Amino acid sequence: MRLPSARNRAVRGATIGAFALAAATAAAGVSAVHPAKANAAAPDQLPFQCFTTANTFHQLFGPNSFFLNENQQGPTGFSESPPTSKPVVNLPLRTGTAAGHRIFYVITDASTQSAAASLGVNFTPKLANAANTPGVQLSSSDDPTAINVPAGVDFSPTHVLVAGPNGFPPAQAQAGAVGDPGYSPLVQLPDGVVLNAEQIGDGTTTNVSDKAHWADKVESLDTATHMVSYDITNGCYEDQSVHYTSFDSSNPTAAAIEDVTLAPKLDGVPSPNCAANDLSATPPFIAPGCARAELIAFINGQTGKDNVQRQGENAAILDSPLNPLNILEDVPNNGGQFNYSPMWDIHFLQWDSNVPVANRVRQTDFLRAKALVGTQAQSITPSGAASNTFQSTGFIVNCPLISIFANN
Repeated sequence: MRLPSARNRAVRGATIGAFALAAATAAAGVSAVHPAKANAAAPDQLPFQCFTTANTFHQLFGPNSFFLNENQQGPTGFSESPPTSKPVVNLPLRTGTAAGHRIFYVITDASTQSAAASLGVNFTPKLANAANTPGVQLSSSDDPTAINVPAGVDFSPTHVLVAGPNGFPPAQAQAGAVGDPGYSPLVQLPDGVVLNAEQIGDGTTTNVSDKAHWADKVESLDTATHMVSYDITNGCYEDQSVHYTSFDSSNPTAAAIEDVTLAPKLDGVPSPNCAANDLSATPPFIAPGCARAELIAFINGQTGKDNVQRQGENAAILDSPLNPLNILEDVPNNGGQFNYSPMWDIHFLQWDSNVPVANRVRQTDFLRAKALVGTQAQSITPSGAASNTFQSTGFIVNCPLISIFANN
């Protein structure tokens, strides 16, 4: 985490007012989130990862994943380092143009299977519903490996994240990268294909340690093979561990917590709560006009770097660099056609103040976590109010899925 400069704090500063959550979190009783000792009721869980990887099948996602079981490996352009507390994914680095200058970017998803197959990325048909919406920017190039778009990213701001009294909400929060007006990672080609083409460098230098010109989560670049390594985020799905990458958020405080690019244009991706019926529908299914999927993020779970029950935005801030261990609605597999999208409609949940901290155990299944709302937890609305009705908090984080450690 870089220290704030006075210039960037003034120019790019953002506070938790963007969430309007102070009153809600105070009511939830987030002051005592440090249990005296870790709850040891889950021997297969790890502090940094939802579960151990023993006796699992590690499937990397790709263009055919919606047509495979989770214990089958299909073609993919992704590769990973071993599962540690700080894993990375290796992705082909692309060179394109934004606002008239060279940029470096990666591609993680495509809206058609033919494009996904040619690029070795996730086939994500939901992204077709983002075409011709305010959530995309248009490429004048029909070559997905050489996009030409109007807006780029400024990587020069200093990343600032200062814990609040309870971790979350943070006392200070500022994204380390800010999209220019009109920037979106969703790029629509002239033929209508929508790519998730995330800009990670402004083209000035190939020295990825120069964070004034590269995304903070870029770890290394092999200039001979044109492969870039990027930090992975650990998450939970149906009592299994998943890996995803976090690139952008439409909300300034979320962008600071995730240390990703602020991209307000993503709020134009249709639409909040559109994926509410995904898991109750018979696959294959895509809600009409919906380009999002749902993600649950607790804000006041247990904390502690050695605690196997740690989870939540407060844990991500206080236990940095460990992840919040968010809970995903679905992944690309043949049992959930076609629910997955990297455009996660964020649902903040808070544990009720009447639930003792020791009982705020890690949640690893979406439907079980959702069922807590109205009894042991509340949803946080876009205004920051607490609600007993499960609903979106009103912003997007762009987190493409990379792999799953599937139960055998």
